[in-house]
Amino acid sequence: MRSILLSLVVLAGSVTLPRQGTEFSRLVARLSEPGGYFDSDNLVSNETSYLHVMPALRALQVRGGAYIGVGPEQNFSYIAEIRPRFAILIDIRRDNMLLHLLFKAMFDAAPNRIEYLCLLYGRPAPPSPSRWTNRTLEDLLTYIDITPADSALHDRVHHALMERVTKYGVPLSDSDRVTLRRFHDEFVGAGLGIRFTSLGRPTRPGYPTERDLYLSTDLEGHQASYLTSEERYRVLRDLEQHDRIIPVVGDLSGATAMKAIAGYLKESGLLVSALYTSNVEMYLFRQGNFPKFVDNVRALPSNASSVIIRSLFGGWRQGEPVPMPLPAPGHLSVQLLQGFPTFLRLTAHPDSIAYWQILQEGVVEPRPPASRPRERRRRRRQRIGSSRRPERSPSLRIRLDDS
Repeated sequence: MRSILLSLVVLAGSVTLPRQGTEFSRLVARLSEPGGYFDSDNLVSNETSYLHVMPALRALQVRGGAYIGVGPEQNFSYIAEIRPRFAILIDIRRDNMLLHLLFKAMFDAAPNRIEYLCLLYGRPAPPSPSRWTNRTLEDLLTYIDITPADSALHDRVHHALMERVTKYGVPLSDSDRVTLRRFHDEFVGAGLGIRFTSLGRPTRPGYPTERDLYLSTDLEGHQASYLTSEERYRVLRDLEQHDRIIPVVGDLSGATAMKAIAGYLKESGLLVSALYTSNVEMYLFRQGNFPKFVDNVRALPSNASSVIIRSLFGGWRQGEPVPMPLPAPGHLSVQLLQGFPTFLRLTAHPDSIAYWQILQEGVVEPRPPASRPRERRRRRRQRIGSSRRPERSPSLRIRLDDS
């Protein structure tokens, strides 16, 4: 009965869409360029540290504006935190745009987190799903874990979701439809254990599962994914339903997409609040395309509050481990935050700068001073050992900045 109710809800919703998506599809086409290749489906992130910048984003009051990011759904957590007026999700792989069309259909169909998760993982919804709105994320994930996937339900749900995707107006080939089905099948088959995988090379030990990513915390120990609360989920759903999250096929160093995005944001009177690049810059340096990326970033409308969010994975150089800026013990990656002004200053001559210089100069501490253990101990000693008022801490500390 539960599976029948869920399928009826989805099917009924797919017939009564209030818009045809023509403006949405035209914008996707306008901002896109021909896709390229990357050796991964990249259905989920491999960045265990992706939420570590959340306290710094709050301290810097990075809010509103336009968000630009690469990759799959880790963007959703940044969007839930920043609450931009508009978001553009750009990736060199067309498959990423397709995946975001499927996510968009799920946000459209699911009024709450539990129904969204059931659509994504092919599970029947619980009785009275509205009663789950105040349940913890752990409760929701436990339900997905202990509820078997229903293949017949998955078939019906996927068909209904594809009706929605079709109505968004983005042209889809038969191959695109096969890809979307394969992606959805992978989520259903692997469940919350799905991980990042690469083509032609083994999965690195320690890559997080989707469950790990959902339950990740920031450096203050707070859960901060887009599924942590109904409020955060509704931020995403509202943007998706109003066609304010646009998936784009494009290269960050390409000649068309990024320039088109810059032009559109200027026309719309929007400044970039955050640009999430993951570790794409590393590949651009290897390919010799970093100066082109710098040109594209310079074209974006920004101000002193605009930031770049990037990730870094540990590696080896000449047989020695490469030191990580702001290392996060127990994590494969670190998340780095840098202001646009610092980046633009450092890259005034992009042909003569090294990748590691970009990563280490002007990096923002991921936690406000009051949340760091040493700072807390210092302030506690001040309160106990002195009657003087503690000094006001700066809102954020900058590493290696020349200001």
